[in-house]
Amino acid sequence: MANAGIQLLGFTLAFLGFIGSIASTAMVEWKASSYSGDNIITAQAMFEGLWKTCVSQSTGQVQCKVYDSLLQLPGIVQGTRGLMLCSIMLCIISILVAVVGMRCTTCMIDQPEQKDKVALAGGVIFIIAGLLALVGTSWYGHRIAKDFYNPFTPTNSRYEFGSALFVGWGAACLIIIGGSFLCCNCSSKDSGKSPRFPASHSSGQGKDYV
Repeated sequence: MANAGIQLLGFTLAFLGFIGSIASTAMVEWKASSYSGDNIITAQAMFEGLWKTCVSQSTGQVQCKVYDSLLQLPGIVQGTRGLMLCSIMLCIISILVAVVGMRCTTCMIDQPEQKDKVALAGGVIFIIAGLLALVGTSWYGHRIAKDFYNPFTPTNSRYEFGSALFVGWGAACLIIIGGSFLCCNCSSKDSGKSPRFPASHSSGQGKDYV
């Protein structure tokens, strides 16, 4: 049952990462306006996400605007959208596959070897989904850092990492770790068989003693 416990732990971690990935994709704080340099005192803070931009006033009022056109969006936003959505879809598929293959479920209970292979497939899909989320968040973060250190970027147009990036990084790591635990499926198909020993030959076999 230890193996079933590892599978359950991996599934739980991957599922938490799946929830975090959805939250990160929906959040608007993918990048936040920077207060470095001469832009220390400002009356508003700007946030940009994958779906809309928001402006927070010093009075506490927040105004958000959805992107008007998909085709006019920067390539980094479109690419990150695609990677995060693909990660979420793969997580949904891997959840369905892993539930069938986990040893704590009754599906395919009479076929333990096939059940282990299904669990392994679910873990592999989880790892791929986590890598997609990790690539998407890291790509977006790299672009923010590149623009921040670009000397031609105006001070009031610089952005820093938003909270959505950190949520996305954490979610991607949880998905990858959970998928790895599901892949660590040591099959015990030979555990119920008797150990095989070399046939012992009696020293007196075939000989007559007086």
